[in-house]
Amino acid sequence: MEWMAWTWPTALFFIIIASTLVVFTILAIKFPETPRQGILGMETTRGDRLFITLLGSAFINLAWLGIVGAHQPFALGVCLTYAIAVFRWV
Repeated sequence: MEWMAWTWPTALFFIIIASTLVVFTILAIKFPETPRQGILGMETTRGDRLFITLLGSAFINLAWLGIVGAHQPFALGVCLTYAIAVFRWV
């Protein structure tokens, strides 16, 4: 079955996502946190902010592909800036 082209960048992407989830699980067990209220007006935890970041980054990359094209390294910079903002203010 060759329905998906598994390249090293694709595999690395999924490895990084899985590793991030493992790290956040360990952090949640070792350093439990209380939810905080950010600019969205709702309480969020680290896991909530990670989910918001991953979801937003997916949409940023899709919009980048539709508007700019396939040159994604600059979209990564936009996603990192977005992630910093989410973890700081949301």
